[in-house]
Amino acid sequence: HSMQYIVTAVSGLDEIPEHTEVGMVDGQQFVYYDSVLKKIIPKTDWIEKNMDASYWKRETDRNIATEQVFKSNVAVAMTRFNQTGGVHVYQKMYGCEWDDETGVTDGFKQYGYDGEDFIAFDLKTLKWIAPTPQAVITKHKWDSDTALNEQSKHYYTQECIEWLKKYVDYGKSTLMR
Repeated sequence: HSMQYIVTAVSGLDEIPEHTEVGMVDGQQFVYYDSVLKKIIPKTDWIEKNMDASYWKRETDRNIATEQVFKSNVAVAMTRFNQTGGVHVYQKMYGCEWDDETGVTDGFKQYGYDGEDFIAFDLKTLKWIAPTPQAVITKHKWDSDTALNEQSKHYYTQECIEWLKKYVDYGKSTLMR
């Protein structure tokens, strides 16, 4: 089973929301947020009927905060790539996987810019991998935040897995096995 979120910030286009987040369990979209709606909404019956108002408020607040961070991340990336305008896309994909037969789990967090890999977190070493020269500054900055990297490890190996198991249970009648 897998749970993944894809967060996207777009600059230079007025026709679509500047910021979106899509949450998926086993490939089925279960939540959606965008900067026009300004709230996260359920996309399946099972999430809607199993989560209370505090969940929706917390998730909406988290997305509003992320929206501001991503806006500045686009600006930083544009500077790193020596760009002054145009259409640009900054994405984060994160989540976890759980094999309900073996119990094996894994987590992932990676960022992309304009369709290319930008930086990725290595859950085993708690270090960042920078595939482009423009990401090296970010790598050094993020590698030095050991507390946040430990927190990320905890999230991807514990919390994310707990949520995934919960969601799989809630959606068991409709999720693919």
